[in-house]
Amino acid sequence: MKKIGLVGGTGPESTLMYYKELNSRIDKLTNNKQMPDIAIESVNFRRAWDYVSNQKYDSLADYLSEKIENLKATGAEVIALTAATMHIVYEQIVQKTSVNLVSIPKSVCEEIKKKGYKKVGLLGTIFTMEQDYMKKDLIESGIEVYVPEKSDRELVAKRIYEELEAGTVKESTLKEFIVIIEKMKKEQGIEALILGCTELPLLLNKNNCPVDCLDCIEIHLQNLIELAEI
Repeated sequence: MKKIGLVGGTGPESTLMYYKELNSRIDKLTNNKQMPDIAIESVNFRRAWDYVSNQKYDSLADYLSEKIENLKATGAEVIALTAATMHIVYEQIVQKTSVNLVSIPKSVCEEIKKKGYKKVGLLGTIFTMEQDYMKKDLIESGIEVYVPEKSDRELVAKRIYEELEAGTVKESTLKEFIVIIEKMKKEQGIEALILGCTELPLLLNKNNCPVDCLDCIEIHLQNLIELAEI
């Protein structure tokens, strides 16, 4: 099995989820005969977020590329970023490191194509919702991607940053999000919703989401496991 490398810390909650799930799932898949070698390079979340917030994308790409080079040095062969927002500099990182990172947006796009959806909603950080890196592959595949209206985008982003990044899950926030999703279903006709932030599954899941809930962590994890087992 190939060694897995994770760029974590953005945020810590999702990093823990990746580490736990990769170990438990591969252990189960191999009938308790094997668990993966995993290396984690944890970034300074505040530093990375400052780069994103201030659009210092060259600095962010340099910082994340340094982490990926460290993972390469440990022998990691399957490498991924554990945050959707950090994919804002995905192309730059690939160019700098020559590593074919296991991409969250590309993994999600392939899953949506398999399911045959034509209209999907997207929730995530303000950057994920307003910029193109989570939408590009979908749009090129002929899939319509919708985000909430501006005030709702700001609310979603605020709750992610102030609550979910810290592992705080509130019933009141869930109710707010469901109202937003119902509005998107009614007005844009979305058939499914992409949870485009790795902390969103702490709040939303297939049991409480008004439309089919596409967990980007779940999809990404399955892709990582498949590639590690090759």
